[in-house]
Amino acid sequence: MAATIRDIKEQTGLSLATISKYLNGGNVLPENRVKIEAAIKELHYEVNEIARGLVTNRTRTVGVLVYSVESIFIGTLLRHISNSLRKAGYGLMICDSGDDPGIEAENVSFLLNKKVDGIIVIPVSIKTDSLEMARKAKVPVVLLDRPSQDAEFDCVRIDNRRAAYQAVKFLLENGHEKIGVICSHTEYTGKERYMGYKEALEEAGCALRDEYCAAGTHSIEFGFEGMSRLLSLEDRPTAVFMTNYEVALGAVMALNKTRIHCPEDISLMGFDDLIMSHVIHPRLHMVVQPMKEMGEKAVELLLQRIGSREEQMAMEIVMGTRISEGDSVARVEG
Repeated sequence: MAATIRDIKEQTGLSLATISKYLNGGNVLPENRVKIEAAIKELHYEVNEIARGLVTNRTRTVGVLVYSVESIFIGTLLRHISNSLRKAGYGLMICDSGDDPGIEAENVSFLLNKKVDGIIVIPVSIKTDSLEMARKAKVPVVLLDRPSQDAEFDCVRIDNRRAAYQAVKFLLENGHEKIGVICSHTEYTGKERYMGYKEALEEAGCALRDEYCAAGTHSIEFGFEGMSRLLSLEDRPTAVFMTNYEVALGAVMALNKTRIHCPEDISLMGFDDLIMSHVIHPRLHMVVQPMKEMGEKAVELLLQRIGSREEQMAMEIVMGTRISEGDSVARVEG
């Protein structure tokens, strides 16, 4: 039979009120805390989180709403978020929006009905109408990776435009002027990274050639299609900037189906230093996001909001990136 709070009372000699106060997160005398924790361990007592939630109006659960669990980028962020929440004594409930704003709105409603204490959102788009119901319910929300266009929410992200600018500038500094790009024209991150690509070329006085821009979606399929298109050009680029991990994976697959070699025939710069760059040859140059820090900061900010429950100005935390050098960029001599 499972241990009860009365078993802890008999074990410690403390009152039910003191034990209940401890179990519900209240402050008790240090010596009483030691007695209660020892009894919980010895008796294998398990806290009834549902009952405690009714008392404290907290479930110690955070909802994490993502645009697609298929993404390796998302999976990596989820691991860091989960680790941080566990250390803080919170569980998480993951909802996949399947890149569909309608499903995203349904998921927000679902999480609110589950009485989560807060929500971390890696949104489908930068239009965040679906999150207004969370605001009305006074449930804290922190956006991760993508900001909001139409409302003020806390957000943790990188400077995508600056990251892309630095990547393309690196290629320019290695003598490349004919630089192609494979990007998304639908996602916020893709649009911002294209603008960084464009800014770097314009600053260097290089012409923007329409045929060097393969714009579609951030997916393996489009990475393959986009690279195939660039490689088929009679005057093909000497370097290609791939603006997303899935895009880079598809692009490398397309390159492997040809007799064109990297970096001898074409140089490559990718985004997100995940598993691929460590297992393919040559190792890719990559723009690296501080994913662990991003996940931890999103959790830290959300728990601060949960703890205060007071109206505060929305905070945007913008983190920097770096370039991890591999062997995929050759120097072009003028």
